[in-house]
Amino acid sequence: MLRARNFPSVNVALIAVNFAVWIFYELPNSESAVDRWAFYPCAVNGSCHTAEPWLLTWVTAMFMHGGWDHILGNMLFLAIFGKNVEDAYGHLRYLALYFVGGFVAMMTQALMTLLAGSTADGQVPNLGASGAIAAVLGSYLVLYPTSRVLTWVVLWVVRIPAYLFLGGWFVYQLVEANAGLLAPGTDSGGVAFFAHVGGFAFGAIVTLALKRRGWVQPQEYDTLVDTSGRTARPLWNMS
Repeated sequence: MLRARNFPSVNVALIAVNFAVWIFYELPNSESAVDRWAFYPCAVNGSCHTAEPWLLTWVTAMFMHGGWDHILGNMLFLAIFGKNVEDAYGHLRYLALYFVGGFVAMMTQALMTLLAGSTADGQVPNLGASGAIAAVLGSYLVLYPTSRVLTWVVLWVVRIPAYLFLGGWFVYQLVEANAGLLAPGTDSGGVAFFAHVGGFAFGAIVTLALKRRGWVQPQEYDTLVDTSGRTARPLWNMS
């Protein structure tokens, strides 16, 4: 695995808060938690009434999930990729990337839903950390494009460059976003594919700009991966 130079305190805190919200609030309260604190696109243009204002729920929705598979997949991706992005950005800038990326992701999905969807589509609750995590993935792609990812390909476990894995992930999200634009949820709702697209694009573009200005400091590649390519990063798929 690619080791960070510094302890990723912000990334660890984000993962801890996500699990705390899921275990201690969502599980005991189930649907009532989603009804109150999820993000609803229709609240943005005022076409529906929600218990809490959307200027608050875009934040709370990022710490909510639709099931164990949802939160475990998201937190695995955040644990694997987030620590190296935090290392390059620094703690406070990484936190800003996460939250602004999450906001851009939510607004991207809301915009597409309101422009192309029905009234009912706008009332589907959106939740999950994957929009913000997509911004982290986009950033990682720019910072460490040739680091290797250990992943399943059909029946084999292989190591592939991050630019192939994350680039392929982004293309998949883009295709699914266009094919099923208005199918945002699992079970109790969730972040839709266009949220992933918006978050990823934001993270990549911002990181590219900051890297060119020398405001983010990725580690040298030869300090991360040996020349034989034996060091790799395992991961699962994020929904």
